[in-house]
Amino acid sequence: MSNAKIVITDDEKIVTSAFKTLLRVEGYNDVNCFNNPLDAVEFLKNNQPDIIISDFLMPEMNGLEFLRKAKELYPEVSMILLTGYADKENAIKAINEIGLYKYIEKPWDNDDLLFNIRNGIERSHLLSDLRDKIKQLEEAKKQLELYSNNLEKLVAERTADLTLANSKLSGIINYCADGIIIIDSEGNIEQANPACENMTGLSESALLKKKFQEIAYLNNYTPHQEKGNGIILGLDNDSSEVLIKDCYIINSLGGMQTPVEINFASLAVDDKNKFVGVIRDVSKHKETERLRDDFIATLTHDLRTPLLAAIQTLKFFLDGSLGAVDEKQKVLLSTMLKSNEDLLGLVNALLEVYRFESGKLELCKTIFPIKDLVTQCYEELKPLAENKNINFVLNADEIADKTEIYADKAEIKRVIINLCGNAVNYTNKDGEIEILAKVQSGDFIFSVSDNGNGIPKEDIPNLFNRFSQGTSRKRSTGTGLGLYLSRQIVEAHGGKIWLESKLNKGSEFTFLLTNVVKEERQVVNG
Repeated sequence: MSNAKIVITDDEKIVTSAFKTLLRVEGYNDVNCFNNPLDAVEFLKNNQPDIIISDFLMPEMNGLEFLRKAKELYPEVSMILLTGYADKENAIKAINEIGLYKYIEKPWDNDDLLFNIRNGIERSHLLSDLRDKIKQLEEAKKQLELYSNNLEKLVAERTADLTLANSKLSGIINYCADGIIIIDSEGNIEQANPACENMTGLSESALLKKKFQEIAYLNNYTPHQEKGNGIILGLDNDSSEVLIKDCYIINSLGGMQTPVEINFASLAVDDKNKFVGVIRDVSKHKETERLRDDFIATLTHDLRTPLLAAIQTLKFFLDGSLGAVDEKQKVLLSTMLKSNEDLLGLVNALLEVYRFESGKLELCKTIFPIKDLVTQCYEELKPLAENKNINFVLNADEIADKTEIYADKAEIKRVIINLCGNAVNYTNKDGEIEILAKVQSGDFIFSVSDNGNGIPKEDIPNLFNRFSQGTSRKRSTGTGLGLYLSRQIVEAHGGKIWLESKLNKGSEFTFLLTNVVKEERQVVNG
């Protein structure tokens, strides 16, 4: 209120002076007084007031004329007319004609005057807000009318677009080379495209009477099968998609089984679980895999055997079995031996990766003491760490000597040696490496941490992929298969492997094998 702009017009200077003094005492700082109504009109043309107070009788222009002009400029502003008792009827007439807020008879009561001024200012603000709201409503009404006028046109355009899109989608579904099928949560087939009909040898009407598990054979996919009806449990509304491999579609006409991969995704239809599956024939891919099998077999025979022979021959030269050699020859022969051994290691690594990917490597699980295996791996790598003056520490005190796990001992050793060997290779001289092995609630946990250079966060997701060699900042000279093969081995055991690393602080590789720890067996002497 103290910032309210007040305009007062009275031909008597003593009145305007009294007004100004009274209002400033009350905290009103923007009080504009005029003794000539014409001057007040000029002021109002460029200044919007919050309230206008005017005398009735003035020489240049009477109060009614002045307030009428002010009303034309600012219809919402509250206006108060000062009048004598004799002019009371004119004041009432002015209220009706012009729409004045109040008239106050002279002499006035200051408290009553201030009360009316405060209320008048508030009224001006409320009327101004009301005008803005009305303007907004009128604008909204215009927009609503515009939307209403264009609604039919928009609906027609959208309907045409939907019809066209539906036509295109139908064309894609009907002429797609991949089978497309829609099933419910029970596996009942609700829709199938012509490609799916060709794969199964059944018409769509015949397919709609069957369940998905009647036309498909899921090889080794028991984790996602429900007991009783064999429907895939992996399909639910929370799953973005599920890829099913090693699956075969059964052709009812010839009894043939077509190898396929099916990518299922959930659909939201009337709050019911529906799933759409894209069925892709992978017969050619299987043929490519068969050719790869032949290639791997040839590679094994043509590379591995001569490499082993060359390595053994070089060892004969170096140990003097084939005669004495001088120091220069030893250096050359040692270099050749190392190159051949590296090449043999690469061939063996490629073979192991292939065997895991093709599913031809079956784990040979036995029960063995895990602490002995960890200690053995530690002792094998300890000399390499000592050569670099690395503080190489094994912490396996939490594991009892008789604690045993059920796993493939050779493959788990391969993982431990690979993780610890990498730590030794990539840790700087005088660094620190800690190996931690423990059992917890039937699980075996192994980790190796170092204080090396660390790995950038953006490179971590790629380290367990094939042929990943170091990071984007520094490449290694290895095959890039060690961590990939380690992941394959751990996951083949149903476990998990991961990495935590901070740049310039170090890395920690960890793998977890669940439910592998066996209770200690008591040996009873007979």
